[in-house]
Amino acid sequence: MSRSLIQRISPFFIARIKQNHKLLSSSSSSALHEASSESAPSPAPSLDAIHLTDNCVKRMKELQSSEESSEEKMLRLSVETGGCSGFQYVFNLDDKTNPEDRVFEREGVKLVVDDISYDFVKGATVDYVEELIRSAFLVTTNPSAVGGCSCKSSFMVKQ
Repeated sequence: MSRSLIQRISPFFIARIKQNHKLLSSSSSSALHEASSESAPSPAPSLDAIHLTDNCVKRMKELQSSEESSEEKMLRLSVETGGCSGFQYVFNLDDKTNPEDRVFEREGVKLVVDDISYDFVKGATVDYVEELIRSAFLVTTNPSAVGGCSCKSSFMVKQ
């Protein structure tokens, strides 16, 4: 990755982290309560919600039914620095949520995203894709991304 790309992206990423940290620490639980009540599901689909495709829901239900654990597994999406384009999507199965997580649900399947990662994936669509070389959860559309590589696991953010 070129040094100029890192120099261009770093200030944006640092500013987002500071902004989220300030939001989380400024008014503690009252600010979080207000933010969570504002983002409560409404009858109309939100443009900022993260959407799950039918394939994603189907695969998560298959994974949940094959688990012997009594804990319900959720799909966790996070964004980390790295990859060919500056940021990369990371998917994991999780059985717990944290206070700073946002939960998106469709047909009983839950997707969990931490507040910092959420800023990078607002309005995104998560799919499950089966290809010859891999089967994986992928972010297929992301309004916050301006580009990425062909692997679809890394992206660049809008400035």
